[in-house]
Amino acid sequence: MAPKVAIVIYSMYGHIAKMAEAVKKGVEETGGSATIYQIPETLPQEVLAKMYAPAKPDYPIMDATTLATFDAFIMGIPTRYGNFPWAVEGTLPALFLSFSFLPLFAFWDTTGGLWGSGALAGKYAGAFVSTAGPGGGQEVTIQNAISTLTHHGVCFVPFGYSAAFPQLSNLSEVHGGSPWGAGTYAATDGSRQPSALELEIATLQGKQFYGVISKVNF
Repeated sequence: MAPKVAIVIYSMYGHIAKMAEAVKKGVEETGGSATIYQIPETLPQEVLAKMYAPAKPDYPIMDATTLATFDAFIMGIPTRYGNFPWAVEGTLPALFLSFSFLPLFAFWDTTGGLWGSGALAGKYAGAFVSTAGPGGGQEVTIQNAISTLTHHGVCFVPFGYSAAFPQLSNLSEVHGGSPWGAGTYAATDGSRQPSALELEIATLQGKQFYGVISKVNF
């Protein structure tokens, strides 16, 4: 039986959504299928409007119960200080806000029942990211996400270099991505969109991820 794959994202300005489409393309080109889901937004609409956030993409909403029905999933993470995003307005005051305002933290907080029952144990996961620029925490963001996956018993699938050595080692242009997962740079104001090279790397990650999990007897 072909593995059932979800691509689970949070995207405020569209960068992660574009990367997710490229990852999905890679899965499909390798003979698999994947469904893109977005996690619930935790910010009020009036705050999103002040942040000039565009309308959310037309993806179904992911919840903990649905996540448990998949064999594997790839997370799309816009980083915040090298971790899951803090979708809040401002900087230092955000440290004192309830974690209910941190969308990816809030989502994983809903998976306590899955953790207690071991419902995600033995499943497979990968990740791709978006940062403002180089040094913004692309690798460490995925490393920190692995802590959450480890507590659930989820097997992390690293991207590595085997599927994209020329692309990841390309020094002719600035680009995101690492052996931990594909990545894009958005600039501090969100004005930079994923480049053709970054989207290619994301597609290659989709191919590599599905190539790994397709060998597993689910």
